[in-house]
Amino acid sequence: MKVLQLYKIAASVALVFAGSIAFAQGGNVDQVQTQSSNNLMKPDWKPSLKPDGVYDRVEHVSAPLDWQYIREADVLWKKRVWREIDSREKQNMAFRFPGDENSGGGYFIEILLDGLKKGKIQAFSNFDDRFTSVLNQEQITELTLGKVDTVAIEDEEGNITYKIVRNEFNPETVTKFRIKEDWIIDRNVGQMVVHIVGLDPMVDKYSEDGSFRASQPMFWLYYPDARPLLAKYEVFNPENDVYRMTWDEFFEGRFFSSKIIKVSNPFDLTFENLGASRMEALYESQRNMDQLFNKEHDLWVY
Repeated sequence: MKVLQLYKIAASVALVFAGSIAFAQGGNVDQVQTQSSNNLMKPDWKPSLKPDGVYDRVEHVSAPLDWQYIREADVLWKKRVWREIDSREKQNMAFRFPGDENSGGGYFIEILLDGLKKGKIQAFSNFDDRFTSVLNQEQITELTLGKVDTVAIEDEEGNITYKIVRNEFNPETVTKFRIKEDWIIDRNVGQMVVHIVGLDPMVDKYSEDGSFRASQPMFWLYYPDARPLLAKYEVFNPENDVYRMTWDEFFEGRFFSSKIIKVSNPFDLTFENLGASRMEALYESQRNMDQLFNKEHDLWVY
């Protein structure tokens, strides 16, 4: 009889525990929906009012891991590298994902622009990449304005008047991103350490006839200051909907495809500006990439 009572008590405790878990999960769903709606950048984007799935989804970690401190005395070797990311490549399709509730409801460039408008991050002039001049809100707005166009308006009497309008900013025109990073051999940890320093979106410019002219830098972001913002938005994973890393994890894990366009040199010029053709610049990019990968091995192997 006592054994039966013990079984009843254990079953009651298990039911209470299961109910508390279900209540906690239900609370997490509401919390995630609230946080997702707060991170949305488009006012017309409406998050789901019900759990959109067969299980309760919990929020991913939204705080970036701090970089390990590097002493100057421990730096054996350093090289500054500039890279270019083309979002039209298959491996970089995450940059052009239109967005959902978890990724913020917009392109990657829209995440950055929304952070600038809300004062979460700071933009610097594209005059140089040394973060020397901070852009104000008016300058940022000017950069994100669309192309000026003339529209013909016909009234009821058939009279035609022309009105100058400015189209909305098209995020699809941002097809490239440039990053500035440091490759450092830290003898304290005995390995090569790579940290991104700056991030620069590139917007495509077209002539009046619609022909492509060039990709122009928009602004520079100091990447360490932008990491808290990037850690709040997730990257679309085409292979698995469960594992969706944050943008901070995406950049730190180097899941993007890129090419080297410049390394530190006395002229501070890219490969193409130094006289290399496009094909020669690609070969030079691969050669420098091989040197960076082999540098750590060559220092520690005798």
